[in-house]
Amino acid sequence: MSLVARHLEANGIATVILGAARDVVEQCGVPRFVFTDFPLGNPCGKPWDAAMQREIVRIGLELLESARRPRTTVQTPFVWSEDNSWRDNYMRIDSDKLDELRALGEERRLARERAKAEGRLRGWTGSEVYTPRTGAGGGRAS
Repeated sequence: MSLVARHLEANGIATVILGAARDVVEQCGVPRFVFTDFPLGNPCGKPWDAAMQREIVRIGLELLESARRPRTTVQTPFVWSEDNSWRDNYMRIDSDKLDELRALGEERRLARERAKAEGRLRGWTGSEVYTPRTGAGGGRAS
């Protein structure tokens, strides 16, 4: 996303990145960055918290309008949890979940192989399987 922002900026389109990986985004040198110290995948706020999400977007729009120099970072005031325990558990795989995760991985690999054999696979992105659709609009990811 950071590289896309840089390309858009080079072509006269102002951007703001909303992100949760401060070190990575700042290293890319984006012009404007709204940092939310949340687990990756949640740069716009907690799921189902529309008020928080609106506020983060508002902060981004305000930054778009007010930033006066490149590489401006603004941190939102939100916290994922008061005790920051999510940091200890984020991406942790407990040994009692290994068999379940292996089974899910195998299930996904088999689904991918079936889709590939049926000609429905277009570029593997993790969980998307391409399903061809006839008519205008082309295919869709499911």
